[in-house]
Amino acid sequence: MPFAEMDKTEFKLSLIARHAREDKEFQFTSLAHLLNADFLKRCFASLNRNKAVGQDNVSWYDYDQKLDANITDLVARLKRKSFRPVPARRVYIPKGKDNFRPLGISAIENKIVERGITEILQAVFEQDFSGQSFGFRPGRNCHHALKEVNDLIMFKPVNHIVEADIKGFFDNVSHEHLLDFLSIRIKDSSLLCLIGRFLKAGYVEDGALVRTEEGTPQGSILSPMLANVFLHYVLDDWFEKVAKQHTQGYCELIRYADDFVCVVQKAEDAKRIEVAIGKRFERFGLEINPEKSRRFSFGKYEAENACNQSRRPNTFDFLGFTHFCDRTLRGGFKLGRKTSKKKYSAKLREINLWLKGIRNLLGIKDWWKILVSKLRGHIYYYGVSGNYRSVNNFRWRVRELTFKWLNRRSQKRSMNWREFNRYLKRNPLPKPEIKHNLYLRVHEVVR
Repeated sequence: MPFAEMDKTEFKLSLIARHAREDKEFQFTSLAHLLNADFLKRCFASLNRNKAVGQDNVSWYDYDQKLDANITDLVARLKRKSFRPVPARRVYIPKGKDNFRPLGISAIENKIVERGITEILQAVFEQDFSGQSFGFRPGRNCHHALKEVNDLIMFKPVNHIVEADIKGFFDNVSHEHLLDFLSIRIKDSSLLCLIGRFLKAGYVEDGALVRTEEGTPQGSILSPMLANVFLHYVLDDWFEKVAKQHTQGYCELIRYADDFVCVVQKAEDAKRIEVAIGKRFERFGLEINPEKSRRFSFGKYEAENACNQSRRPNTFDFLGFTHFCDRTLRGGFKLGRKTSKKKYSAKLREINLWLKGIRNLLGIKDWWKILVSKLRGHIYYYGVSGNYRSVNNFRWRVRELTFKWLNRRSQKRSMNWREFNRYLKRNPLPKPEIKHNLYLRVHEVVR
């Protein structure tokens, strides 16, 4: 965007990004003043208008009715340093079959300020982040991470994988270490104090206030950026500058948020990296989950080695896909992937429960559009090279579940398969297709 089209804060953020990029030792001493009225109005406008309300019970539309007065008051409190983030409203969302993940729903003013802080931190730290980090960053997403995994295993001397799971990462991040990492680049005490208040704000559950002494607020706008800063210094930067210097062969790290895998050439290097990662996280108050972490052989020769050793070839899961050794039409090696059984089953259960609950609440014309949207979202995410069969099977199972619950509506006429198929012709479900070609040699991420 040309400078003439930017507002003053955007222009300043672009200068901050340039300074951070050109001087890796530069420290920023004055950033909090960027949270001015015009900038915060823009942050407010960028928020999702239909999100659930937080503990303040104020919606986007409620706040918008007196926006100028509300923003003026918010800026005044920020300048006086009297602004206190409202504790989040804690809810739980399904994670797997019997587990639930806690999620904090922020108050509207929390979201506005968090959006502003996130943009400031992004301008500073995006210039430092590793090219192997893909989560919650502009121009990068999970499909770029999957593409990177594909390219490294296909075209680099990879014979081993080290995968590790950080136990309760977002609940256990050390506030002290996180603020220390932020202060490497930021020396503005006002901004650091404000971030500290968000970390300590806590949440309300069953009417009781719970203060947080560690962890980042899950579900908040600010949390992904703080997680990226923390993991940049604990993992990415350390892996590049330290771990790689103590290996004899090729190795690389691919990370998306707190999910990561290491691809390694030599077995002894893989063993050394596995031990070093555990010690590295322990140093910063985190623990690697031994039940979900392992090292194993994988790569071009894995299928042949597994055959010689009378065992099945190793596979691994990353970002909802099971990766396995596959063959091209000419018999050469290629990395295959399919929707993981865990994710496949979880998504079907989710659709099944939704159909069961919605069938009597709305007419079919009203909820059919939502069903189409859900299926389209699944196809967009899982429609990657080599995964057509899984996506197609999922679509057929959704079709069967839809027919099942259409015929279990209370006091509603049943619909036989002939009638259902006629309805599908008039109102088709999205067809499976490959949305992301991971086999192209040209990398999609601009470095």
